Amino acid sequence: MLIDFFYTLRAAQLPVSVKEFLSLLEALEAGVVGPRSEDAWSLDDFYFMARLALVKDEKHYDKFDRAFAAYFKGVEAAADVARELPSDWLTQMLERELSDEQKAALQKLGWDELMETLKKRLAEQKGRHEGGSKWIGTGGTSPFGNGGYNPQGIRMGGQSKNKSAVKVWEQRAYQDYDDQQELGTRNIKVALRRLRRFAREGNELELDLPDTIRSTAANAGYLDIKMVPERHNNVKVLLLMDVGGTMDEHIQRVEELFSAVRSEFKHLEFYYFHNCVYDFMWKNNRRRFAEKFPTWDIIRKYNKDYKLIFVGDATMSPYEILQPGGSVEYNNEEPGAEWLQRLTHAFPKFAWINPEPPGVWQYRQSISIIQQLMAQRMYPLSLKGLEDAMRLLSK
Repeated sequence: MLIDFFYTLRAAQLPVSVKEFLSLLEALEAGVVGPRSEDAWSLDDFYFMARLALVKDEKHYDKFDRAFAAYFKGVEAAADVARELPSDWLTQMLERELSDEQKAALQKLGWDELMETLKKRLAEQKGRHEGGSKWIGTGGTSPFGNGGYNPQGIRMGGQSKNKSAVKVWEQRAYQDYDDQQELGTRNIKVALRRLRRFAREGNELELDLPDTIRSTAANAGYLDIKMVPERHNNVKVLLLMDVGGTMDEHIQRVEELFSAVRSEFKHLEFYYFHNCVYDFMWKNNRRRFAEKFPTWDIIRKYNKDYKLIFVGDATMSPYEILQPGGSVEYNNEEPGAEWLQRLTHAFPKFAWINPEPPGVWQYRQSISIIQQLMAQRMYPLSLKGLEDAMRLLSK
């Protein structure tokens, strides 16, 4: 059985060697993990041991997870929320479609009213509800739950459907963007080269042909080789990337961009954020709450000569930008707009790259707000958009 598992990992382009696979078999034979009872094996224990034995670099964790789930089928990550809700409350049992007239008749709750109402529902509700307009449940028009419709609410479990939630009640696992993605990066690299600024740095590694000819001629024809340091692109880039949520639709294109940026710019620093920048960012999505990088420290660490590039779809609730506590994941003390202004003030050369097509920008309030905060320096994730952004940053 595990031979097929090994080939599944190799098919997923994981660098798993036969020696590592044999180490996994030895661990199984030694009983490092085993059945919790006489007839039931712990798949979770096997998962962690297999990952430890077979994966040597954290950047491959996401590929391993997908291959593991594909092979063993049905592996799902459980949501970890601040207060546990009964799982049957959030189980989708029906699919309800509302007409445009019914949707228009629904009223939005203001931010404060939404939060206060949620507190009351959590205190009052005793059982599961479905298809209603008040309680936490599924398939209805209540602002709390999933699978239904409300113009502004809090999604609890389930999958994003209408993109109208202002907060999400779950601990979501995001994946790091793969910086080894090569498909389609060639043209992106060409566009990024508009930002290049070369300087000769390092040891003497490159032949200086013109000076060699001059020196040889001046030396009565005796060869006099002259070397110069190799030319490197000395542009410094600070890349801040939105990850998770609606950005999942754009993973492949952002990975192509990330791969191209990693190969084109020697001086690159990158961080992740979700939807909007707040008081901290992170470098590893699996440890985003354990290894936080305060935004103030990032602002102070890098000089003004860094080119600041945001990558994100800017698609979120306006509260996430303008309201303290507006983040979908935690209660931020200051609104995201304050942090965006601090970053753009600290790094005068900045631009925002948006993977959403420009045709939808005017219909999303959050994109309009971000455009204003970015002084209209928002460009689409297209070859022309990248060329325009690089031309702006190179001035």
